[in-house]
Amino acid sequence: MSSGNKTLRIGHLSTIYHTAFILKGTDLLEKQDVTTQWTLFPSGPDIISAMQEQKIDLAYIGLPPVIIGIDRGLSLACIAGGHIEGTVMIAGTGVRSLAECRNMPDFLSQFSGKAIGTPPKGSIHDVIINELLQEHGIRDVSITNYPWADFLPDALQNNEITAAAGTPALAVTAARYGSARLVVPASQLWPFNPSYGIVVMRRMLKNTEPLRKFLEVHEAACEMIRHDPRSAARIVAETTGMVNEEFVLAAYCISPNYCAALPSEYVVSTMKFAKTLQALGYVSQVIREEDIFDRTLIDMVHPGTHHYRSGLNA
Repeated sequence: MSSGNKTLRIGHLSTIYHTAFILKGTDLLEKQDVTTQWTLFPSGPDIISAMQEQKIDLAYIGLPPVIIGIDRGLSLACIAGGHIEGTVMIAGTGVRSLAECRNMPDFLSQFSGKAIGTPPKGSIHDVIINELLQEHGIRDVSITNYPWADFLPDALQNNEITAAAGTPALAVTAARYGSARLVVPASQLWPFNPSYGIVVMRRMLKNTEPLRKFLEVHEAACEMIRHDPRSAARIVAETTGMVNEEFVLAAYCISPNYCAALPSEYVVSTMKFAKTLQALGYVSQVIREEDIFDRTLIDMVHPGTHHYRSGLNA
């Protein structure tokens, strides 16, 4: 968005619990006089590349790719949250779940000499699995990165990988259309991890009114998911044309942690990612909190206590 172009160019993912599909499928933004242009990307790293090429102004994205982008010199700011704990692990019936194992090292040892599939290198799912393996000293498990998360169920079915990490929708797909099951729930992988946030090029902060309006609608959509998940799911199903209402509802319920706020827990978890990314060699330095976040607008739109732990009021 420049002075001569009032259209907000938004990059988003296929993740069905993001508010993107609610905003695309309703006139909520239009009522706020916000004109948008939406572009779908395969992954967070692809969104960062598009921001680097000045193709989009605002993005729905996990925080690790953002930190990597900042390390590369991109001037970005996370101005709102959206969801926490959006990574799960699935595997075939021959794999014990975390609950069936003594602890996380015991669980991970099952994959010795095998591969775990994740979305692209640098995605939040890739970083979480790499960190888990390093933390527990598991060195003989390989990670296979796929350009689209949608490829993971087939890769599991074809025995290319033994387990996969991705969004809650991955678990729903595995249960409905394959023989896999949820083996590690979202809450057990990385507490309060910043599943996604709203990130902008910092130049956008010079004209905050469109962003404030966008965040008001984003917050309203988060509230719709929490208080009227069935209506939200219906909108998402109709907008995507790829899944039905029940599928979306099931995905909502796997990790029901929705809010637009940026509380201290969200920030602390993100800063843990910043240290992990340096330890893994993904970035050259630990990126500072002030280089990642600008809470000015969301603190106006969503003052007070966050709702990430409030669940769904179905």
